[in-house]
Amino acid sequence: MTDPTGPTATTPDRRPGGRTARIRAQVLDAVRAELADSGHEGLTMEGVATRAGVHRTTVYRRWRDVGGLLVDLIDAAGEIDWQPPDTGSLRGDLTSLNQEIQESLVVRPSFAVALMAASFHSEQAARAQTRLWADRYAQCEILVERAVGRGELPARCADARSLLIAATAPLYHQLVLLRADSDPHLPERAAEAAVLAAAAGAFPVRPGG
Repeated sequence: MTDPTGPTATTPDRRPGGRTARIRAQVLDAVRAELADSGHEGLTMEGVATRAGVHRTTVYRRWRDVGGLLVDLIDAAGEIDWQPPDTGSLRGDLTSLNQEIQESLVVRPSFAVALMAASFHSEQAARAQTRLWADRYAQCEILVERAVGRGELPARCADARSLLIAATAPLYHQLVLLRADSDPHLPERAAEAAVLAAAAGAFPVRPGG
């Protein structure tokens, strides 16, 4: 799973839609830049309008406030035509997924980290981000389904959501919480640990799942 707010995800596919679509693209690009440069504290409607090159009344009329901008920015990330990796093995898929996540977290400034921080200041953005993460995890459950189909994991022995969270969590713990330096081996180590744990039965499918 690419980081839905970063590897993810910085520029959605441009769709036809005339002037309205162009203005939305300009404004959301400006929000990304402002957020990455100044964080949530420096994000203002006026600053976004100036950077986007549109009148501020246009921004207020469509997005109302900073929370509205953040929600639309997160929604735009969900519009990206991203597909989970398919390397031929669960370990390879999870490693590739983790590498994408790591790239989004170590780039400076990290838009992904800035958006996570912003979600703590906006209930609207927090709800939108939760929806997006849930969608991304659901999209990545196919990695576990493929692994079961290949015989890498026993059927009904691995809860996909739990496995995916276990595989990706070390990246966020090390790079966001501990602010540690990037470790090029961490994506593979975290993936391997999750696969071994799943094979040992650490993530059983819940009753009714």
